[in-house]
Amino acid sequence: MSTDTTPPLRADARRNRDRIIAAARAVFAEQGPEVPMEEIARAAGVGTGTLYRRFPDRDSLIRAVGQDVFGRVLVEARAIAERETDPWRALTEFLLTASDMHTVLRLAVHSPRARAVLGTDPELAQVRGQMLTILDSMVRDAQEAGALRPDVGSGDVALLLASVLHGVRNVPEDVRRDAPARYLTLVLDGLRASPGSTLPGRPVTGADISMARVYPAE
Repeated sequence: MSTDTTPPLRADARRNRDRIIAAARAVFAEQGPEVPMEEIARAAGVGTGTLYRRFPDRDSLIRAVGQDVFGRVLVEARAIAERETDPWRALTEFLLTASDMHTVLRLAVHSPRARAVLGTDPELAQVRGQMLTILDSMVRDAQEAGALRPDVGSGDVALLLASVLHGVRNVPEDVRRDAPARYLTLVLDGLRASPGSTLPGRPVTGADISMARVYPAE
């Protein structure tokens, strides 16, 4: 993810940067954000000098991983909204795509350092707002089509997604790997418009959570 003022990288520099971010994402997911930077460089197949030229400190690398993950999800969310004409399928596809954010959310939940870095980044806040706008539209469309229960708001859906993506711990690797998609599928079944229990309280909107902490404390 880059801004208009970010100078373009050479092709080889871009490849190295992408490799470092991908390696950091995988290593952070397995070992947390305090893993030695040298280990991330080894996983990326680059020298430590190359890593530090791109990311001078750990916080800048954590921030880059968050921006990369959320940026990719935003691009896909826009594509889904553009191509999918069935409102329920659009909402389902968006939420399953958004499950790709689970690595970043887990980092933020389990690491105060990552939570501080990611929770104060203005680019991530902007992307989050854009995703909430897309989700608002998808929720309204699905309700108007009679596919989504009418007593929920986009904020409810976003909070459910975040709860699912925080992940499970102390379970076998295959259970942990499949948990986001498995439990999100169960959540989606509960969101379908069909006779069910009356929900207490009122629908939570996107505006209700737009100013909330991006990453809740553990």
